Amino acid sequence: MKLTYYGHAAFLLESDGTSILIDPFNEQVGYPFPSVSPTAVVVSHDHFDHSYIQVAKGSPRIIRGLKSGGKDWETVEESVGPLSLSTVRTYHDTSQGSERGRNAMFRFQGEGLRIVHGGDLGHTLSEDQAKAVGRVDVLMIPVGGYYTIGPKEAEVVAGQLRPRVVIPMHYKTDVNKDWPIGTLDDFLQGKERVKRQERSVTLSTTTLPTDQEVWVLRHS
Repeated sequence: MKLTYYGHAAFLLESDGTSILIDPFNEQVGYPFPSVSPTAVVVSHDHFDHSYIQVAKGSPRIIRGLKSGGKDWETVEESVGPLSLSTVRTYHDTSQGSERGRNAMFRFQGEGLRIVHGGDLGHTLSEDQAKAVGRVDVLMIPVGGYYTIGPKEAEVVAGQLRPRVVIPMHYKTDVNKDWPIGTLDDFLQGKERVKRQERSVTLSTTTLPTDQEVWVLRHS
């Protein structure tokens, strides 16, 4: 399985000829648009920096974690090629959505792996939510704070889910330097098991670490 990072919270997951674009951003975010023709596009919630499905070429299948208007969750239990998809219902803030609405965490399963994308998770997980997520091999999680969980909360969630690999996303870079979110360094501070990777990584059951590591993917 191959995972490619395009910046902010956008990734492409590829398995056996199937590709899924996750949370594509619009031009306001500032990163270069990916040139992709995915099999499907998934959207954790309808905010501009996660839902620009128009960037995808061709006629991909669109799978949304929230219903139209974002006031309720969709029930997602789908198969796209060899990958199965489902969601866990969460919120964009610590007050059950009253500030920023709802959010869907997406789970992707295939090739013996479970990959989880946190969307704009705005809180640590309840016991029931952590149980619903279940086993995690790779966790893509926001770490920038302000709009989402910050470094401390992201560390808590990583402890709740115990993935083998944590991939930080949704943080400040030179591209979005005016945004009121934190930098990646805020999350990495004090962590020893950190690996700097290219923008694309290959994931397999045999090559993932036994002990949890943080993988920083290059976004350009």
